[in-house]
Amino acid sequence: MNLDNIVEQTIARVGQRIVMGAPLGLGKPNPLINAFYRYAKAHPELDLTIFTALSLAIPPAGKGLQQRFLQPFLERQFGADYPELDYLADLERGVLPANIRISEFYLQSGSALGNPLRQRHYISTNYTHVAREMRDIGVNVICQLVAARQHSDGTPRYSLSCNPDVTLDLADMLADRRDRVALLAQVNPALPYMAGDAEVDQHFFDAVIDDPAHYYKPFAIPRNPVSPAEHLIGIYASTLVRDGGTLQIGIGALGDAICHALMTRQQQPEQYQKLLNELQIPQRYSDLLANFGDTGQFNQGLYAASEMFMDGFVHLYQAGILKREVYDDVGLQAVLNQLPDARPAPALVLQALAAEGVINHRLRPHEIAWLQHWGLLHPQLQWRDDQLLLDQQQTAASIDRERDFERRIAPFLGAGLRHGKLLHAAFFLGSQWFYDSLNAMPETERARFAMTRVSRINQLYRGEALDRVQRHKARFINTCMKMTLLGAAVSDQLADGQVVSGVGGQYNFVAMAHALDHSRSLLMLRSIRNGSKGLESNIVWEYPHHTIPRHLRDIVITEYGIADLRGKTDEQCIQALLAIADSRFQTKLAQQAKSAGKLASEWEIPAAWQSNTPDGLRRKLDNLPAGLTPTWPFGSDLDSHELPLAKALKWLAAQPAWRMLGLALLPASQQTGQQTLLHRMQLDSPSGFKQKLWRRLLLHALSKTAG
Repeated sequence: MNLDNIVEQTIARVGQRIVMGAPLGLGKPNPLINAFYRYAKAHPELDLTIFTALSLAIPPAGKGLQQRFLQPFLERQFGADYPELDYLADLERGVLPANIRISEFYLQSGSALGNPLRQRHYISTNYTHVAREMRDIGVNVICQLVAARQHSDGTPRYSLSCNPDVTLDLADMLADRRDRVALLAQVNPALPYMAGDAEVDQHFFDAVIDDPAHYYKPFAIPRNPVSPAEHLIGIYASTLVRDGGTLQIGIGALGDAICHALMTRQQQPEQYQKLLNELQIPQRYSDLLANFGDTGQFNQGLYAASEMFMDGFVHLYQAGILKREVYDDVGLQAVLNQLPDARPAPALVLQALAAEGVINHRLRPHEIAWLQHWGLLHPQLQWRDDQLLLDQQQTAASIDRERDFERRIAPFLGAGLRHGKLLHAAFFLGSQWFYDSLNAMPETERARFAMTRVSRINQLYRGEALDRVQRHKARFINTCMKMTLLGAAVSDQLADGQVVSGVGGQYNFVAMAHALDHSRSLLMLRSIRNGSKGLESNIVWEYPHHTIPRHLRDIVITEYGIADLRGKTDEQCIQALLAIADSRFQTKLAQQAKSAGKLASEWEIPAAWQSNTPDGLRRKLDNLPAGLTPTWPFGSDLDSHELPLAKALKWLAAQPAWRMLGLALLPASQQTGQQTLLHRMQLDSPSGFKQKLWRRLLLHALSKTAG
C-alpha cells in the first residue's frame, strides 16, 4: 500500500477535517506526514492541522567556508536521502497554505525565533498534558514511526520504540471514538526494537506502511563538545548524586559534563577526590554534602527515571554506574531499598521480605508463584502440604532466621531477581553511536531499558506508591537559561514572548523533587552569555516570564559553584545566588535587591566571591589534574581532519570585521600537515580571488588554533 493510498483511505475514514497528532522528535514518520501535507496543499478543500513537537531539521550548511566544511559532514551525519519535513521549509518562508496549521508544544532550541507562524501557533503545555490537549482539539489521525518484529507464530509485532510517550496515553483517551480515528504506522528497521510497554500487536494500528523505498537513517544528534565551564558545572552536580539513588538528566553539553564527572568519580576515585579538593568543594559545601551529597564510588548504582533517554545513560551503564534495577512491586522494591547490594542473594531477599511482612513466614501457594515470577524461587518447584518439592527434594515452606536457612533453602532458590529495569523513559533521541549501541544489545539486555508513556515518567499520578519506592533519593537535573535572584527559573521563553524551546517536562520534575522524600532538583546554567547588546548575566534581578516559580526553588549550579535555595529566606536566596554569579554583575544585582528592600543596605559582597571571573576560572582549571576536562568526553562525529578545521572556523567566526580585514591583507604560509585539511575544504588548488582569500583566512585560523 503506497502513501497516497493511505492518505485517501484515511480521508474516507475520518473526513475532510484532519487533526493529526505526531510524536515529538524521532518518532515522526516523515514520508507519511509529507504525503498528507502534499495532499492538503493540492486540495484546499481539505482542512489539515498537525499537532506535534521537536520537528527535527538538518541545519543549513550556510555559505562560504562554513558550507565547504558542513556540507560533507551533514551528508555523512544525516544521510543524503534523509526525508526532511516539508512543512518546515514552508514555515521558514512564511508560506503555509490557508487550509493548514502546524502547532508545536516544544521547539528545537532557537529554531523558531523570529518566525511569526511558529510563534503564533506554539502551544504552551506540560508534556504530561499533551495527550489531553490533542484529544480536546479533536485529533483523529495518529501517526508513528515504528520498529517491527515477526514472532515465532508468524504474527507481526510492532514497537513504538523511541516514542511511546504520548501515543499510548492518547490511544487510551480516544478509545471511545476509535471508529472515527486512524492510527497509522510506518516501519523503519533502523529503529531499535524496545519491548515492554512500547510493544504493541498488529491490531493496534489501522494501517502499517512497510516499504523499503521509505526506509531512512534516523535523525542523529551530533555529539557535543564540552567547555571547561560546563565541565565545572558537571563536577559540582556530580557531588550531589547519591549512590543507590535515581537520576534524570537532559541532552546536551551539560548532560555530557555530568555523566563524565560521574564516570570519573567511579573509575578514577583518587583523581576525583583531588579534583574536589582543588575546587574546595568539601570545604565550601560541607553541610549540603553531608545531608544530600555523595562523592564515593557507586556500589548499589543508579536507576534512571527520565523523560528522555540519551547517550549519557548508555555511557553510565557501560561504566557500571547505571545498575540499580527497580521492580514493579511496591513491597519488593521497598525491601530492596533497605539492602546494601545492587544484586542481593535470593535467600537474603526472602528473609527481608518475611521480616517486613511482605510475605508470610509460612509461604502460601500464591506467594510462591509471586516469588517465582521475580526469580527468587526455582520456576519448577511445587508446593504440597506446606512443603516445597523439587527433583525428589523437599523442605518446609517457611522463611526463618535459623543458621542453616541458606543451606536448607539453597536447592529451591531461583537464579536471582528478574524483570528488573535500569531505566524508564518516555522518548529517546541521541547520536548514531547511541542508536547503534541499542541495536547491538541482545534483546534481553535491551529490555532492561524500558520505554513507556510520559504520564508514568513525568508525574506520580499513575502509581504514586510504586514511584515513591522506585525513585529513591532522586536527583532531577535540568538546564535553564536564566535565574532570578529570588529563585525563579526561565527555561523556555525570552522577555518579549519569543519561545526558544518549551516547558517540556521541566516543571513536572522540579515539582516532583519537592514531592518525593530525600530528592532534589538541580537547575544548571552558565553564569553569563553573549547577548545582542554584549555580555550579560544569566542571573538577573527580575524577568517578565518564569518557567519555574520561585516557591519551587531548590539547587542552582553555575561554573562558580552551588546555591542551595530550598527553605531559605529571600535574603538568603539572593546571597546564595550572588555567590555563584559572575563578579562583573554582582554589584549591580546586589544594589537592585537592596533597592527592593530584599537585601540589607549594609551588606557587602564577600571577598571570596569577587574572583568569579574568567581569569579566576582559568586559575581553577589550571590547577585541576590533567585530562579530566576533555573537550570531547564521549568522542566526536567529526573525523580527525574536521576537528582542527572546526576549531579554526570557530575562532575565525569570533573575530571582529576589522580583524578579518587585517588577516585578509596579511600573507599566510602553509604549514606541514595542512595539505590534507586544505584538500578537505577544496582549497588545496584555489581558483579566483574569493577562494584564494578563503585559503589565506583559513591558514591564519589554523595557525592560531594549532595544538
